[in-house]
Amino acid sequence: MTSLDKPTEDPQADDARTVTEAALFEAFGGVRGMVETVLPGLLFVTIFTINKDLHWSAIAALAVSLVLVVVRLVMKDTVKHAFSGVFGVAFGVVFAMMTGNAKDFYLPGMLYTLGLALAYIVTTLAGVPLIGLILGPVFKENLSWRTRNPGRKKAYAKASWAWGLILLAKCAVLFPLYWWADTTQLGWVLIALKIPPFLLAVWLTWVFLAKAPAPIDVFAEMEAEEQAEKERERAAAGDTGGTPSSGRHRR
Repeated sequence: MTSLDKPTEDPQADDARTVTEAALFEAFGGVRGMVETVLPGLLFVTIFTINKDLHWSAIAALAVSLVLVVVRLVMKDTVKHAFSGVFGVAFGVVFAMMTGNAKDFYLPGMLYTLGLALAYIVTTLAGVPLIGLILGPVFKENLSWRTRNPGRKKAYAKASWAWGLILLAKCAVLFPLYWWADTTQLGWVLIALKIPPFLLAVWLTWVFLAKAPAPIDVFAEMEAEEQAEKERERAAAGDTGGTPSSGRHRR
């Protein structure tokens, strides 16, 4: 095998992929975040399938959501994913209790998914892809990708299109079922569609960003500017302190 045949290793590319994986894991909650997203709905549809009791199903789903938040608080972990789950379940419980229709437990989440899909598409068309707004702070680049890193902006646009279209496809399956299927059928299909579309969107995001230019660390730039400013101030103070003695020497 010649040197041309040997695969080349790019440590910088490997580092970029590792950073991207870590950032996506942090932004979207990882395995634990997925469990917290799925578990309340899974408990609701399981109990409702067994006894057809809306109240017990709703109470169990809300209770497990609260338990997940308490566990996060006790372990001093970030609670944003668990809290979002509580709010989603709470809205579902309120809708279902108000209408008396168990299927309405799923309606707020479905409407949220539709709104999120449209947000990804609209923000991308507007030149500010939503995935960039979400991941920019995680990568410590904030909005620098908009004007200073066109390759990265293009990657964020591709990723946002992927998220938007995948979520729209999910809605295209769920909303007809909301009208035509019963509660248990809708619930089990919704549970089945929780993780696979999400993983597909995250994987595509990783693919696009792994090939994109590295993020510009604006926080490091600001720290460097502050350090340079302090150096200039110290230098100016040294020059000012030396001027009077030079004048006395001349006299």
